[in-house]
Amino acid sequence: MRPEKEFFYRYLAQTSPAPLALEIERAEGSYLFDVFGKKYIDFVSGISVSNVGHCHPKVVEAIKSQVDKYMHLMVYGEYVESPQVQYAKRICDLLPDNLNSVYFVNSGAEAIEGAIKLAKKYTGRYEIIAFKNAYHGSTIGAMSIMGNEKLKKAFRPLLPGVRFLEYNNFDDLNKISKKTACVIVEVIQAEAGIVLPKPDYLKALAEVCKKNRTLLVVDEIQTGMGRTGKMFGFEHHGISPDIITLAKAFGGGMPLGAFVASSEIMKSLCNPPLSHITTFGGHPVCCAAGLAALNVIIDEDLLKNIDSKSELIKRTLTFDNYTIRGKGLLLAMDLKSAEFNFKVIEKCIQKGLITDWFLFADNMLRISPPLNITDEDIIFACGAIKETVIELTYKD
Repeated sequence: MRPEKEFFYRYLAQTSPAPLALEIERAEGSYLFDVFGKKYIDFVSGISVSNVGHCHPKVVEAIKSQVDKYMHLMVYGEYVESPQVQYAKRICDLLPDNLNSVYFVNSGAEAIEGAIKLAKKYTGRYEIIAFKNAYHGSTIGAMSIMGNEKLKKAFRPLLPGVRFLEYNNFDDLNKISKKTACVIVEVIQAEAGIVLPKPDYLKALAEVCKKNRTLLVVDEIQTGMGRTGKMFGFEHHGISPDIITLAKAFGGGMPLGAFVASSEIMKSLCNPPLSHITTFGGHPVCCAAGLAALNVIIDEDLLKNIDSKSELIKRTLTFDNYTIRGKGLLLAMDLKSAEFNFKVIEKCIQKGLITDWFLFADNMLRISPPLNITDEDIIFACGAIKETVIELTYKD
């Protein structure tokens, strides 16, 4: 065993009993290269992070340029730092007028924590409503609104005042009341195996929230930054959230998250002063990377071909009794059982293709490649998956 791999097992805390433990030496575009020179197609983008591919030259250039100027200066919000303000303005220009104030953090879970605090502070209410099979992160606050008991039961007691609704159940919306500070919803339930909202469901949810003066918080951590074919997933549904959360691809490969609201709502965190604070949130190097990645999405018109790439994947991987679902390049293939799915994932890695599963749907194969993946690489990747499924199905 190579020393680095030995150190990996000896000194790094493990999150699963059988990590992939691939020894990646470099990455470029849609590809990863290990220490032995083997090339892999990254068909999950580091879990919807590398939307513009790995080490995009413009993102790397922006990082190097900012490092030469300054890195950490002071806790968030004290100094005027150009990467922060430029990125905040760029994001707000793309959002509805009411989403005009950005609070930068380090990750998706932190964005959720901030959104929960903001909603409770602004409304003066305590009840939070989330959804069964929802995933918003693994910190205590985010875990409190996780809709899966298996992962969180060992960590109770969690936050009080949390209720869960069935996603896509219109009748359940009647449980939202004037006691509810906010409803937190994924525009697509990702870790549930890519569950899409029914037609007009999110619009109905938004109307009930408005009626009760309840804040609607939309989790765009996986769906944001172009993954669904629009810059933000909620744009497909004709709604305007009160708060959105961003992370993953938001940092262009660097650790960055944010929650975005109106300036009126966000001012709640100024009284008392420093009601919410972070040391490294909005790190200038991360903001420079995120802004550069956003500019790549826009300047290279990456959203234009998302639907055609999505259809190519769906068309290729719909065969026999296998189906695929999702929106844009956030897709899931139903492989019927976890056991079979894990065999497919392992075999695909051997063939040079990185795929994955979902936390609450381990029978589903995750497909979320970089937005700028070529059709040729899609054809190769889908061919490897199809070939593997057939081999494992008929091997006997």
